[in-house]
Amino acid sequence: MAAMLKFTCVVLACMVVVAPYAAEGAISCGTVVSKVTPCIPYLQGAAFQPSCCAGLKSLLAATKATPDRQAACNCLKSAARAIPGINYGNAASLPSKCGVSVPYKFGPSTDCTKILNPKGGLEVQNL
Repeated sequence: MAAMLKFTCVVLACMVVVAPYAAEGAISCGTVVSKVTPCIPYLQGAAFQPSCCAGLKSLLAATKATPDRQAACNCLKSAARAIPGINYGNAASLPSKCGVSVPYKFGPSTDCTKILNPKGGLEVQNL
């Protein structure tokens, strides 16, 4: 119970930190975090759970425009910094485990301003 309370506080802090980024896109940081929350145990090294995929697919579907993608990216980067022991290798494996295409590697050095979507799919230029 204490761990869940701590996690909730971390999520709220992330939402406050990334609020300026979320204002640029239609998707809120709270929405982004809620969609990827089922993936957090896997990102910390636990076994993969297929329930994580529903949130990831929903997030990809909700971020059609470039500002939405960039806002989601900034939110995910902030949230990732707040997750103790995050395994970026596990994060990189999520798209293939969930059967979705994300043509960039997400990590602490991802430049969210480079994420573009001119054709309806996620694309990144000059990372």
